Amino acid sequence: MHSRIETSFNQQAMMSTLGAKLTDVSAGRVIITAPILPTSTQQQGFGHAGLTFSIGDSAAGYSALTMMAEGQEVLTTEMKINLLAPAKGDYLRATGKVVKAGKRLVIVTAEVEAIIGDQATTIAILQGTMVPVNLQS
Repeated sequence: MHSRIETSFNQQAMMSTLGAKLTDVSAGRVIITAPILPTSTQQQGFGHAGLTFSIGDSAAGYSALTMMAEGQEVLTTEMKINLLAPAKGDYLRATGKVVKAGKRLVIVTAEVEAIIGDQATTIAILQGTMVPVNLQS
């Protein structure tokens, strides 16, 4: 399972652009971290909401993929985000989790934290729906 998720993650150019790393994979749970680079800040110097959303969406999506059979992928069909605090820190950590894995829909959530030293502040929560799709042969 880990190598399947890692292979897919490494094919995402967006994650590479953001400097994101896959840091933990287990059944129904995936963690992605990303530095707050000068190229991913907003006008006040905080990490951009686009960075927060991107790693949260990917962590949630990959948590769903851990529940899929070989030959299946997932696509985000909807994702809601609540931004709770500015993305101020050394890096961001997104923890994606499966809430319910069905045959047609997978309900997921993600929590994104800003990390400064050993202190974590929750900056966003996401909830969404993934749809399983069969890979073309």
